[in-house]
Amino acid sequence: MKTVLNVIWLVLSGFWLFLAYMAAGLLLCITIIGIPFGVAAFRIGVYALWPFGYTTVERRDAGAPSCVGNVLWLVLAGWWLALGHIATGLALCITIIGIPLGIANFKLIPVSLLPLGRDIVRTDEPFAVR
Repeated sequence: MKTVLNVIWLVLSGFWLFLAYMAAGLLLCITIIGIPFGVAAFRIGVYALWPFGYTTVERRDAGAPSCVGNVLWLVLAGWWLALGHIATGLALCITIIGIPLGIANFKLIPVSLLPLGRDIVRTDEPFAVR
């Protein structure tokens, strides 16, 4: 079932969200200071390309630098990407088939707003300690 949802997701919204994250990552990697943010955008972009079967967990070792980085991310790229998830999620929720995909889009909003200090893990990994 995850594969079917991922293929439908890829066709309807995943590819476009992936391209948005890649564009944000490239723009952020222009400067040396932005490289960590660009890497985070690339990581989330791959997650947005094929999200079913994966989830995000908070890292226990993330500290103050992640918090400061998340504030900068929110200002530089996070709110643009979150708006993309909101628009795509609302568009997908118009049809009955698209409702699970729209809900998945809404679940990606927190990680698009505050990505640093999170890991992307498979949902079938039993209690992965991070």
